[in-house]
Amino acid sequence: MLVREVVDYPLFDGESEERSVFIYLPVGYDEEENKDKRYPVLYMFDGHNVFRDEDASFGRSWRMENYLDLAGTQLIVVGVESSRHPNNDRLCEYSPYTFDDEKFGYVEGHGTETMNWFVKCLKPMVDSNYRTIHNRRHTFIGGSSMGGLMSLFAITRYNRYFSRCLALSPSIWVNYKGMREMVKKSRMNAETLIYMEYGADEMKNHYGMKEGYNMMVESMLRKKAIDLTARIVPRGNHSEASWERQLPIAIPALMYGLE
Repeated sequence: MLVREVVDYPLFDGESEERSVFIYLPVGYDEEENKDKRYPVLYMFDGHNVFRDEDASFGRSWRMENYLDLAGTQLIVVGVESSRHPNNDRLCEYSPYTFDDEKFGYVEGHGTETMNWFVKCLKPMVDSNYRTIHNRRHTFIGGSSMGGLMSLFAITRYNRYFSRCLALSPSIWVNYKGMREMVKKSRMNAETLIYMEYGADEMKNHYGMKEGYNMMVESMLRKKAIDLTARIVPRGNHSEASWERQLPIAIPALMYGLE
């Protein structure tokens, strides 16, 4: 079951706008026999692209609702709509770093403000209105592309809130060295789990991506608290269809040891 909430989302110029929050409730959530049951929560970026094709930016979603229903995964998923403005607003929201890029131009990173809203506003709202398990062990973060970058940022810098993350095709090209140093200097709590993957066919999209990805894996493996699954997906590309094909691997990896 998919529920749509509308929230007042703060913008970086002091204004705000309405954004959709898509909330997936697992099979059996509304049945009387489960009225006291509580569930782990996965928070996701680019929420309009996660569940249904009709909401997706390019007409194709991850179709996660279909997968979770068929698999019977007992997990609440909260997907937050990103900026739909035609300039770099989404990149600004979803980058911990300010950077210049030949394709996108100047991007002012506001990832910290985005994550502060997630943990101070979104999470309390969801915990108050849905039957979640509030604690860190059952609170996850996930996304793809710039959302994958933000997921790695969140699990590293906001580790007191999130214990597990999905990072599919994470845009670590934004700042390879900065990401590596962030992981290196982070203080990870015990029982931190990371699932990270990148498509083999998209490695050529950004200079140094293969080396940068390997560098991130190496940095994470040095952190004793991390349970890491890292993959390079054969024929994987940068698309919702490719990420959908990985759900039968990624979601069980995320839920490992909880079900």
